[in-house]
Amino acid sequence: METKKFVLLDIDYVTENNKPVVRLFGRECGNSSAEPIIALDKNFKPYIYVIPNDMHLCIQQLDEMDIKNVEKLTKKDLGKKKEIIKAYLNHPQDVPKLRDKIRSLSEVKEIREHDIPFYRRYLIDNGIFPMAEVEVTGKCVSESSNVSSKASAICIFEMKEPPKHLESEFPDLKVLSFDIEVRNPKGMPRPEVDEIIMIGLSSNFGLHKVISTADSSFDFVETVPSEREIIKRFLEIVNSENPDLIVGYNSDNFDFPYINDRAKKLGISLALGVDGSVLKFMRRGFASAAFIRGIIHVDLYLLMRRYIRLDRYTLERVYKELFGEEKKDIDGDKLWKYWDEGGKKLEMLFEYSMDDAVATSKIGEKILPLNMEITRIVGQPFFDVARMASGQLVEWFLIRKAFEYNEIIPNKPSQSEHSRRRTERIVGGYVKEPEKGLHENIVAFDFRSLYPSIIISKNVSPDTLIKKRTGEECYTAPEVGFQFLKEPKGFVPSVIGRLLEERARIKRIMKESNDPGEYKIMNVQQEALKRLANTMYGVYGFSRFRWYCIECADSITAWGRDYIKKTIKKAEKYGFHTIYADTDGFYAVYKGL
Repeated sequence: METKKFVLLDIDYVTENNKPVVRLFGRECGNSSAEPIIALDKNFKPYIYVIPNDMHLCIQQLDEMDIKNVEKLTKKDLGKKKEIIKAYLNHPQDVPKLRDKIRSLSEVKEIREHDIPFYRRYLIDNGIFPMAEVEVTGKCVSESSNVSSKASAICIFEMKEPPKHLESEFPDLKVLSFDIEVRNPKGMPRPEVDEIIMIGLSSNFGLHKVISTADSSFDFVETVPSEREIIKRFLEIVNSENPDLIVGYNSDNFDFPYINDRAKKLGISLALGVDGSVLKFMRRGFASAAFIRGIIHVDLYLLMRRYIRLDRYTLERVYKELFGEEKKDIDGDKLWKYWDEGGKKLEMLFEYSMDDAVATSKIGEKILPLNMEITRIVGQPFFDVARMASGQLVEWFLIRKAFEYNEIIPNKPSQSEHSRRRTERIVGGYVKEPEKGLHENIVAFDFRSLYPSIIISKNVSPDTLIKKRTGEECYTAPEVGFQFLKEPKGFVPSVIGRLLEERARIKRIMKESNDPGEYKIMNVQQEALKRLANTMYGVYGFSRFRWYCIECADSITAWGRDYIKKTIKKAEKYGFHTIYADTDGFYAVYKGL
């Protein structure tokens, strides 16, 4: 047997002999020019948890359903120990087929964790993290029915035991950005008639070019005979360079769908995947996401909408916001005129196309590290994390932590429960409207991590909420009166506490660091931890959240209002007059005693 270490980029499973085979996609550590690796695990089984009415009778009923591989466990359910059954199934597709039948058994009280996708279950149970290093033990195999002949140079590795997580720094990955230009004389580009005239490419490994059918004096332009050859050349570059990430701007909604439509029309198979698979589109929320197996596609437009507030989110506007400078711009409705006119106008169009790809690459360099670190914390694939809302990031982080804490995960709400939750309301943070006028010598008062600190200090969690008065020591929220046990520490406060402790540890190291590179990496890490911790409060009141608890949400804001009002009153005793307040801070001017 041999051992390999690689950066985990992607994960899926395929079916072989009616059994699931997990595939881990990555690149060997410390060598960005190394060929990709696909590690196979044939031993991981899907399962669900069953909470029985009667343990013995429930196991008998499962056995009659031909579910013979079961295990009795003790897990915590919102802090309370329960005897449960772990029922193994043959294939992930058996879970949706059998869960209703299992749920309907007379001795089954409830089923849990039946809606965790198989590949995510694998990551959680094995304690491995995308964008971090893993170690696998087994042997290289020369052939695999799961990999096409296109990928013959790829290392196919069959694992003999589960993978191991390795502590590692940020991976050194190959990133390729791209952008297309279309000849659109009648306004909005129509893939059925309007051809692609350019594909611009920029990378962090020395590749910078525009592929087009027109000639140019620029060295970065590569001329090919037809639109068909533009697309084929793009395909060749991706296949030969094997980038780890492909980055676009609005590429989920425009660039990749357009290339895909034109490729179909021209009879081209977009076999971009590491395993030879074609470009696919997967539903994510209300939109579709362009997916390449083994290569992470990131649409930066979605990330910019998440992290900064702007009046508009064009590539030009975002670039100016981030870098303080203008990039080349041509009105989208006039692109075709520059193409048709030729000469200097055509050269300007080539510059614009190259500039789009370079700008996308530079935005990626700035924003990708934070999202890589969030991926390493949340522990789900980067492709998914880049398209998750903040509440989803928190939920998947807590799902992973629940496994570590031996907590069984609450189910998602039913439709009726979701509808009921949506009718519930809480009072938000305290706001004092700003006083009109020009104010000088303003002092800012700000609570550091107010809501996360309240959750920790007051032990605000669904498992510590007291439904009935018990006489035990507790914290009582002002105004709303909800009470929370002081001991033991709740699940969510424990998780947030460790997040903030880790952030504080990193910030202490940053203060002592004289290495700019180390400082930059740690700053990304602490910012990622801060974002997750600050999001925790809001999800308590999110109607689809597994750990939803309106009493928790209401209590947190009540304590927040109490703290800021008391602080404002105390400041007034020292001669400060508040001119504006909002949730976790206020502004004041000194008027004297």
